[in-house]
Amino acid sequence: MRLWYKFWQVASMVVFCGFFRVRVFGRENVPMTGPVILLCNHQSFLDPILCGLGLQRELDYVARDSLFHNRWFGKYISSLNAFPIQRDRADVAAIKLIIERLKNDRAIVLFPESTRTPDGKIRPIKSGFELIARKSRATTVPVVVDGAFEAWSRHQRLPALGKIQVIFGKAITPQESRNMGRDEFVDCINRQLRSMQNRLREQSGKKPYSYE
Repeated sequence: MRLWYKFWQVASMVVFCGFFRVRVFGRENVPMTGPVILLCNHQSFLDPILCGLGLQRELDYVARDSLFHNRWFGKYISSLNAFPIQRDRADVAAIKLIIERLKNDRAIVLFPESTRTPDGKIRPIKSGFELIARKSRATTVPVVVDGAFEAWSRHQRLPALGKIQVIFGKAITPQESRNMGRDEFVDCINRQLRSMQNRLREQSGKKPYSYE
């Protein structure tokens, strides 16, 4: 792990654990080596940082291209392994870059909902990640963040203090993902993410979301 990335990670842990009372579960489910796709729900601006808290390997982040329009901010997030993708259309070049990075044994965070939730619930996830997983032979790890919506939703100008929980679910091996059809794989991840979220909410005394 690079010194700069480790410094950023430690600084983030100090700030987030102090202001947002962050708790992280299931770190052991993230493989330390090899290609890994972390599929995370998207509640807040804070989600990319939350995904990397406490993990002992660097993560790469797919970010919408507009975040790179500011030269200095673009350089900053690039130094933390973020790279741009055009969210509103199929970006073939970006998909190839993701697969290339995974084939170089990187771990990449993807947000399959494609945009932040308007209400805290996990929106139906979009396909595409399953093709990336198969082409790269990557392990897939579902990740859920809960509480970040209340802390800093898309409707808030400034963050609010609160409790945030992050859980890394059971990894899906390349063989397991290949044995599932495309729709089955997408449905499997969708169900896992929602189940994990409601488990976190119940543990913290919150009302589970209804997904019927």
